[in-house]
Order: sequence, then C-alpha cells, then structure tokens
Amino acid sequence: MFFKRKSTTLDVIDARRSINNFDSSKTIDQLTINKLIEYATKAPTAFNVQNWHFVAVHSADQKAKLKGAAYGQQKVEDAAVTFIVSGLLEPQNLISRALEASEEESVLPKEMVEGWIGAVTNMYGDNPTLQRDEAIRSASLGGMTLMLAAQEMGMVSCPMIGFDPEAVKNEFNLPQTAVPAMLIPVGFEGEENWPQKPRLQIKDVLTIV
Repeated sequence: MFFKRKSTTLDVIDARRSINNFDSSKTIDQLTINKLIEYATKAPTAFNVQNWHFVAVHSADQKAKLKGAAYGQQKVEDAAVTFIVSGLLEPQNLISRALEASEEESVLPKEMVEGWIGAVTNMYGDNPTLQRDEAIRSASLGGMTLMLAAQEMGMVSCPMIGFDPEAVKNEFNLPQTAVPAMLIPVGFEGEENWPQKPRLQIKDVLTIV
C-alpha cells in the first residue's frame, strides 16, 4: 500500500503549471539566476557528461530580440528571465572535462574514468543521431529540474517549443554544437492564467508487466 507522506518535492510537482501570462513588473537578480542554474545542473546526464548549455536572457533589449525569434510571444518579454536551454553534440569531446572533478575528488577511480571516456567515444563518436538524442535528453532533464527549482523558489515557468532554433542559435551566439531544445520563461504569475490542465488517467499511460 502506498502512503503519501509530506514532501516538498511532491508538493512542487503537484503545484507546477505552465504559465502563459507573467507579471512584467517583477524582476529577479543575477544571484537568483545563478541559483536556478546550480539546481538545474543537479539533473542527471549519461556518463555525467553534462552536455547542456544555458543562456539567461535577462535584459530588456535581449528579451525583445528573443521575442522576435519566438514568433512574438509576449511571455518571453514579460517573464523576469527567459532561459535558452540547449543540449550539446559531440559528448566525446566533453567527457574528459566533465569527469575531471570526479577523479580529483576520488568520487570515481581513474580506471573507471578512463573506461567511461572510452565508452562515450565509442558510443557517440560516429553516431550523430545518438548525439542529438542525448543532447535533447540532457536539455530536457535540465529544463525540468530548472522549472521545479523555480516553483520551489516561489516563481512560475513555462517550457516553450514555439521558436526558431536557428534564429536563436545565431542571434545569441550559441556554440556550434548546441541544439536549442526549449525556451523557459521564469518569473511571477500575472493575471488570467489557466488552472493546471487535467492529465490522462493512469490506466491510459501505464502498462505493468
């Protein structure tokens, strides 16, 4: 039998909604932005490769520029900050840097680090499809963690796929290997937002075998 216990994490998951209308009069500082990304990077990635990239679009002129690449959606401009969340291709070129601290702090032995580097090189090096899959996976896990952190910190958010990835990549000088996966406006709720939209029933989405 399952007993739901008091849990901030479960409460945050229950409470999160995708917000369309933000209060444009409320802002956040760079320390808060840093903290949001610190939490976002607690999300898992394959082999701990950490192949994500975040841009915090915070200033008024940059938000206006991003709004243009997001088909004029006002929430990009009204939110306190809008994050461009990307995954990076070519994880075989990132894995050594990603595991350096794990080896230095004796979290992973040198032999395991070397094994993981070899495995990543073999798995992804000549497989662009798998590289892209991994980039999207990592960006998505980081983006969801970012939204849950924002909710716990008293803010609201909304994942967006309505934007021109190439325009965003060019306008904001993303790395050549970046795959923009989503925009995430974060800020404070304005007026006339929907309630949380109903989900499908468990029987419609779950098979137990």
